[in-house]
Amino acid sequence: MTAAILLAGGRASRLGGVDKPLLEVDGRSLLARALDAAAGCAPVVVVGPPRPGVEGVLWVREEPEYGGPVAAVAAALPHVDAESVLVLATDLPRVEEAVRVLDDAAALLPPGDGVCLADESGRPQWLVGRYRTRALRERAKRIPVAGASFRELIAELSISVVRANEGVVADVDTWQDLERARGEGRHHDRDH
Repeated sequence: MTAAILLAGGRASRLGGVDKPLLEVDGRSLLARALDAAAGCAPVVVVGPPRPGVEGVLWVREEPEYGGPVAAVAAALPHVDAESVLVLATDLPRVEEAVRVLDDAAALLPPGDGVCLADESGRPQWLVGRYRTRALRERAKRIPVAGASFRELIAELSISVVRANEGVVADVDTWQDLERARGEGRHHDRDH
């Protein structure tokens, strides 16, 4: 069984502090998309302030609040007892497709400490990955987690990086990103 850690506690400063996981693309919030992508995972731990209407998940907060993705993962790990954990940012319009690519890659790759997707340029997107829980837990004990980069967390781990098709791991950090995602969704709907 695989658990899931969904990262939903950022400041969204480039979006003026809006609650980014609740932004909608094609009538569904980014958080709802991430929750759907994590369907079948147990437990699902969401790191961030609880949102109304979201049930069946465990809500936790990182210490300190807004301490970054490593602090968020460290706050969630004590609640995870599965062998592997899906780590997902909640600002990915195509997160369900990303998880399918991740699942396919994980099934084909030799055992290691995890797999993450890369964007079309080959840059790893660490917050779209499946990792061995024990490996993350051991590393989180050995580094100061507040403000740490995810790259620091996985520095000594054996992580496979798989390039995704264009736009699969594109996130929403700006209003322009949101408009692009909404436009792609409308274009996709016309094609099908």
